[in-house]
Amino acid sequence: MIDARCSCGAVSISLPGPTRLVAACHCIDCQRRTGAPFGVGAFYPVEAVTIAGTPKEYVRAAESGGRVRCYFCSECGSTIYWKADNLPAMIGVAVGAIADPNFPAPFRSVFERSKHAWVGIDGAGIEHLEQGSARKSLG
Repeated sequence: MIDARCSCGAVSISLPGPTRLVAACHCIDCQRRTGAPFGVGAFYPVEAVTIAGTPKEYVRAAESGGRVRCYFCSECGSTIYWKADNLPAMIGVAVGAIADPNFPAPFRSVFERSKHAWVGIDGAGIEHLEQGSARKSLG
């Protein structure tokens, strides 16, 4: 098991281990959510994770359609995880909240139409999409 947590530790999520389902998202909403030029999420089946603490929920419209429910710590403000209406069986976990420099790299880079020109996500087998599709399978 590995853990992801907020900055203050009030909200955490236990994960069964690393996943290969890791995606970098360059959409404007992820840029604003993270305060960085892109967000990186690790995706797990909802039933495979355990959540501790009481996160606050923020619901927004997604660029790919539907809604995204972001869960963050009401004490320190860190986003820990999210759920997209278009992927009801999966939960996205902020890779930064896992805080493991050896965590697997993204296999997909989405919404590259709004990617900062100086950002490069490179590597063998990485799928690059101008938009993104939550309806497309993650695996």
